[in-house]
Amino acid sequence: MSTPVYDDSTDLTRTNLKCQELDADARRLARKLGISEAELAARRIGEGVVRLERTDELLKAVHSLGIVLAVTRNDHVVHEKPGRYANVTIGPERGIVLNQDIDLRLTMFHWRHAFAVTYDHLSTVYSSLQFFDSQGNAVHKIWMPEASDHLAYQDIVARFSDRVQDQAFKSEPSGEPPNFKPDDHIDRNALHEQWAALHDTHDFNGLLKAFNIGRHQALRLIGRDFAQRLRQDAALQVLLSAAATETPVIVFVGNAGCLQIHTGPVMNVTFSGSRWLRVVDPSFRMSLHQDRIGSSWVVRKPTRDGVLTSLEIFDRSGQLMVQFFGAREPGTLERQTWRNILSELTIQ
Repeated sequence: MSTPVYDDSTDLTRTNLKCQELDADARRLARKLGISEAELAARRIGEGVVRLERTDELLKAVHSLGIVLAVTRNDHVVHEKPGRYANVTIGPERGIVLNQDIDLRLTMFHWRHAFAVTYDHLSTVYSSLQFFDSQGNAVHKIWMPEASDHLAYQDIVARFSDRVQDQAFKSEPSGEPPNFKPDDHIDRNALHEQWAALHDTHDFNGLLKAFNIGRHQALRLIGRDFAQRLRQDAALQVLLSAAATETPVIVFVGNAGCLQIHTGPVMNVTFSGSRWLRVVDPSFRMSLHQDRIGSSWVVRKPTRDGVLTSLEIFDRSGQLMVQFFGAREPGTLERQTWRNILSELTIQ
């Protein structure tokens, strides 16, 4: 595994803790006011907030900032990676940031609003670039540790500042939820046959689309040879075992607009009762609300490189919270140590 390019744990810890606090404060205040987080940012325009435009070109310019902290979250999990934005490709519909440290998959339709947001706390300025969807939900945030190029940040804000700096924010209605087929309308034998014929994990979404079913629904229906439900503490057990055996993992956390990926070891795993499960490493941090877990599954998908096994965690509404895979090089078999870790989990 490659060595992370950034390992100043003191600077990262300070930035990480403060951005967590600032994010939590913003989300809490937005809920109290009954508005979105993006609308809250818009109300601060002129007081530490600048509205930005041309998101695609802006993302390509982030490499000039040097070391940054990339943060992607959904309602239940926060994924944080320090590093550099390089190898950025943005198309009309999709984008990708592909590095050894910051690894993102972007769905550009959901990148609708952008702001430069700064906070002055005890004479220290915390700067960030924040991106939101059409409803005002956070898609992705980029925070500036001390190691970042703060002059380049000022240049980006100047270059991409929107000509209209008003405090108005118009939330667009969310789209209709997917209308999946009910369970009793699914040909389970055909589903099993096509699942068994998969050649690549990327084909899985096509399988779901072909049968017009949801991911969680598919796991419930497929049968125990491909998916088995686990106890609620599966994520905790997997991370503790991966740390103890030094087994590198892949951790996917995302929302509608951004999927953020960690590939490598996990070392420092902490948990507090049923509340928080955290990874607190120099090259990766994750916070997961354990008490919001609805179900946990071990999932097996056939590929050209053999069966790949994952742990998938869903909330109580059946929405995906986080996925864990064993790290491996393309074209190689899954590590036996990873399979051993998952085989030791308790089936529900």
